[in-house]
Amino acid sequence: MSAETFTKSHHLSCTPSRAARELRLKRSEFDLAVGLGHIRTLPDEGGGGRCVARSEIDRVRSSDRFPDSLRERVKTVGTKEGAAVMDVPAGRFTRLARLGLVAPAKFYLNRYRTVVWLYLADELRQFAADEKNVPLLKARRMPEEMRDQLDAGLDLRPRNWRGRYLGFLRRQAEDPWEFAGAVAAFLDPLQIAELVRDPYERAHLNRFRPGPPTHGTPGSPAAQIAETIMTADAADEIGWLRADLVVAMEAAREYRPAPRPAPKQARVAALPATPVPEEPEPLSRGVRGWLRRRSHRTPELRTTGL
Repeated sequence: MSAETFTKSHHLSCTPSRAARELRLKRSEFDLAVGLGHIRTLPDEGGGGRCVARSEIDRVRSSDRFPDSLRERVKTVGTKEGAAVMDVPAGRFTRLARLGLVAPAKFYLNRYRTVVWLYLADELRQFAADEKNVPLLKARRMPEEMRDQLDAGLDLRPRNWRGRYLGFLRRQAEDPWEFAGAVAAFLDPLQIAELVRDPYERAHLNRFRPGPPTHGTPGSPAAQIAETIMTADAADEIGWLRADLVVAMEAAREYRPAPRPAPKQARVAALPATPVPEEPEPLSRGVRGWLRRRSHRTPELRTTGL
């Protein structure tokens, strides 16, 4: 890329951090807005990662009630605030979330390594405003079938979060390999090895397989908890992820085969022919003398500070 092209593209787009400032969002709010599809991003050809086009920033800024309307759409709340938004006790809110009736948008681990689920306040308001949900919010007791499911330990919060996050990753996929990597992100490596038997394809797929959106040191207890949440654990969920990965891999192979080492014979055949050396020019008397003196010099042992 020429200096002129780079300068032009730099002015026509900006980094996520710069875009978040111009849109008056915290970085976490910006990332969620991108995941939800409220802000479109592009691959940053200059340095990798993502960038935001200047036209997209102008589009968002020109929307009604900017920036309040955008902030409202990405505002997240925990259990206590979520219960207040829906005007229900915190215990009932948790039961509704475990049943999968409200889906978390993100999560984090507190200092006690407890998973804290966060929900979109706008979605909670819409759920509470729907007359069909009044019995679930106001009835003295939940239906017996739901109570039985809760007593059996049902908790769909991790699964619902995975479904939402898979949508986030798919929206940002720029080619079939990235799309396949997004699907593979939620499968155990053993599941992937069963479906993608070619080691070169599997290695290439893993390049596009994102990890959990957390800030834990790899191998730490927090990272292991996040990895557990990221990995599908129900038979039906695993089944449709496996089916999706098979289809995605077919598209990826057709789009671009995975790189693999060239055959040895092909590499040998591809080597350029050895050029025939030209007749060297005669050395001058001074150069011949320097070479003789250098050949009789005792080699000096050199050491380093390592």
